[in-house]
Amino acid sequence: MSETWQEELRAKGYRVTPQRQLVLEAVTNLMHGTPDEICAEVQRTAKGVNISTIYRTLELLEELGLVKHAHLGHGPPNYHLATDADHIHLVCRGCGTVHDVDPELAAGLAERLDATFGFETDVHHLTVYGRCKECRAGGA
Repeated sequence: MSETWQEELRAKGYRVTPQRQLVLEAVTNLMHGTPDEICAEVQRTAKGVNISTIYRTLELLEELGLVKHAHLGHGPPNYHLATDADHIHLVCRGCGTVHDVDPELAAGLAERLDATFGFETDVHHLTVYGRCKECRAGGA
């Protein structure tokens, strides 16, 4: 982990705690982790950290702009580092895999929505559902 998040916490009057560091490390390792998955990852090293600590920490880290969440289905949100948030999620309904793609791929869609409806699209918070190449080939 870089020192920038630690400096940012201190600059905003927050302490750098082991729980915050473990949550950020778990978010980094999982790339798209739910609070439960993040909790399980943190508990591999710190068994005493409970799910309410994970939720409070994620909420604080999101307020500070260090993590962002995305909804990749009907379940809980998935978290990733804010520095890695510049992407669109492609979610396969067959196998559940999530691929991150460059938001520039949606530029044409965003331009058409703006031209037709005057709607400015936040493509950085876009999730597209469908079937991946492997599931299409396998008939799933």
